[in-house]
Amino acid sequence: MSKSKTANPMEAVAAYTPVDDDFKLKDNASAIAIDENYAAQSFWKDVFIRYFRKASAVIGLFLIVLITVMAVIGPDMNEYTYSGQNLDQKNFAPRIKVLEKFGIFNGDEKMNTTTGTKTINYYKEFGLDDVEYWFGSDKFGRDIWTRTWSGARVSLIIAVAAAVIDMVIGMSYGLISGYFGGKTDMIMQRILEIANGIPRLVIVTLLLLILEPGMLTIIFALMLTEWVGMSRIARAEMLKLKEQEFVLASRTLGAGHFFIIFKEVLPNIIGPIITQVMFSIPTAIFTEAFLSFVGLGIPVPQCSLGSLISEGFNSFTTHPYQIVPPIVVMALLMLSFNLVADGLREALDPKMKEM
Repeated sequence: MSKSKTANPMEAVAAYTPVDDDFKLKDNASAIAIDENYAAQSFWKDVFIRYFRKASAVIGLFLIVLITVMAVIGPDMNEYTYSGQNLDQKNFAPRIKVLEKFGIFNGDEKMNTTTGTKTINYYKEFGLDDVEYWFGSDKFGRDIWTRTWSGARVSLIIAVAAAVIDMVIGMSYGLISGYFGGKTDMIMQRILEIANGIPRLVIVTLLLLILEPGMLTIIFALMLTEWVGMSRIARAEMLKLKEQEFVLASRTLGAGHFFIIFKEVLPNIIGPIITQVMFSIPTAIFTEAFLSFVGLGIPVPQCSLGSLISEGFNSFTTHPYQIVPPIVVMALLMLSFNLVADGLREALDPKMKEM
């Protein structure tokens, strides 16, 4: 009996030529659930969206913009100047003609006397119907509205200076220390510990006693102390990233040290850097206000929020309205920067997206 011939399977496979119809691309986008809209948007667009979803952060940003605008245009909204005195119109209560019809801000002030409480109105008493002080006047007849916004301008300049100091000195110091490591890091950190061991207010106070009080002296004092916190955060981020693959690849390709520090690592830690800068601004504003409050800050006749609070404190028992405007503006300014910093921290940190 003859054996039937069968084709060799391997020969059949080798003889077959594949065609395009034999292959089909699997559409599994629905199976793996890719969000194409989210994947297409940039990191900063995602940060923008997450930031404006937080109501407190938006309120803080709005207040900062509002106070900044008022600090720019507020002193020029009436005919008074921050140093102009009129002793014939001292200690006038707030008066706004538009609101007089509602019984508020009409120039009335309640005074406590030995016989009881009485209401006085210097505008009516002296026949000054055309005069109005929106926040009142102080003991020298100076307009508190103009002085409050002039003081806010000083505080905002101090805030910007503190942010620049943090970015230039603190960030650079920490990044360089963390990148080189070894003896360089040890020496730089010992210097940092010495600078941080001396109380900040002691350094600032001694400097202001030696140097002439003024805005430049305050900025110089902040330059010696305010960068410590930023340098520590920058160093910690550098230690975390300097052994990553993208840094090793740049080093292998011959990139210089400062190129790696400021071009490769810095863009990847910009989130914590910005957050720390925003948190440092209220500290600088409070430091300036404290020094001005104790008489070591902005010299007269110039003014800051701290000096205005100090002047209002001296007459708080007799004319309490004089201390309210600078306190409210400074409190809102510090609170707003903290709210913005908190919103930026959540928006810039992807790990907090689902929290």
